[in-house]
Amino acid sequence: MNNTLESIAEKLLSMSKKFGSEQADVTVSKGSIISIEVREGKLEQAEGSNGLAIALRVINDQKSAIVSCTDDNLESLEQIAKKANEIANESIPNPFIGLAENNELFTKSSKLTSSDLSEPDEIILKDPHKLKTVAIKAEKAALNSAGILKTDGSSASAYQSEQFLATSTGFSNGYKKSSYTVFSSAISINNDKMEREHAFEQRTYFGDLPPPETIGELAAERAKMMRGAKKPSTGNYPVIFNERISVSIVGHILSAINGEAITRGSSWLLDCMDKKILPEKINLIEDPHLPRMSGSRSFDSEGLSTTKNSFIQNGVLKSWILDLKTSRQLGLKSTGNATRSGSSPPSPGVGNVELTGGFNTLNQLIDNAGEGLMVCSLIGSSINQNNGDYSRGITGFWFKDGVITHAVNECTIAGNLKEMIKTMILANDSKSHLSRRVPSILVNNMMIAGN
Repeated sequence: MNNTLESIAEKLLSMSKKFGSEQADVTVSKGSIISIEVREGKLEQAEGSNGLAIALRVINDQKSAIVSCTDDNLESLEQIAKKANEIANESIPNPFIGLAENNELFTKSSKLTSSDLSEPDEIILKDPHKLKTVAIKAEKAALNSAGILKTDGSSASAYQSEQFLATSTGFSNGYKKSSYTVFSSAISINNDKMEREHAFEQRTYFGDLPPPETIGELAAERAKMMRGAKKPSTGNYPVIFNERISVSIVGHILSAINGEAITRGSSWLLDCMDKKILPEKINLIEDPHLPRMSGSRSFDSEGLSTTKNSFIQNGVLKSWILDLKTSRQLGLKSTGNATRSGSSPPSPGVGNVELTGGFNTLNQLIDNAGEGLMVCSLIGSSINQNNGDYSRGITGFWFKDGVITHAVNECTIAGNLKEMIKTMILANDSKSHLSRRVPSILVNNMMIAGN
């Protein structure tokens, strides 16, 4: 059958009602992806796929079930409609689940248009040669850099998706998204020791990608900078999380203020609402209405309007990240942050996030820190979600008196997230094209385990 996503959703809602559903919602998504990988100028791998995913959630007498399929023929839709109602009727009741009421649903015209989220011209998916050309240019640029003898390959990919949500309470809407990426990895050799580094760029529009040569060159320069890397001395030192990976710190904060963690009581920020957790003048903001950003959307996965959220204002925690279920559990209002993938139920999540309040350049952070470690990549993870204890393997650079002295690897940094973020200092080097805009972050005192 050649159904539109809307017609699939409406048919499934109608079938579910015939089998006795009180409330139901349907998510339908389809996507196409092409990925081209080259190594040393030659095609290494080409992959492409198209997929359709359909999921029905039924809620009967506060009991729910989700059943999914990948086929839009009438027989498959009827089977999942029947099965979802059967499973729901045998499930355990949950008083907090339920669809949004009609008066809560997104109805206004949004500032976002389809062209803000998805490139109208899908010619890249129809012409993989363009992706191959981009990957080869990145690869050649890395290989042509003095001091680079080999690479770990370069790649380019294109992804187009369409999402649609329909609910029995009257919501029916969808949107398209596109994403284009270029990746390059280079290997430098020093005294028979290899150091591997990479560079990566992603954009919503293909034409917004930087020249692939600059990505290959950056991967090569990063690999060469890692030559001669060694373990640092063990001790307590300042640590700078470079802009490349500083988003991981914000990721831990977002996880800690997620409604799921709060309702479970498993968050190191559980008792911190309306308390100062960051230095003054630092804000953590979500803006879901930025054009050409991967985290933008006009409505969430429950059909609620998305809005600009200030989770942290002037260092003070002001809001949890909530969907309908977690907001009802906490006696609060949803922040319009429901996300959903595949056959999973809605859960809280964020899109475009920015950490603001930094006025220093990265060089000024290095000057102010004196002597310490700048982290550029993270390895492994040991995070205690209950108390915030933090430990990560890293690679990066040692600095002293404002100058980077040598590369560093094979060491671990450790601390406590609650203490780390309390006095952190921000740079002003976040990248405006990213959906997670987080600058370099200086933490004044962390344990470094090396020699």
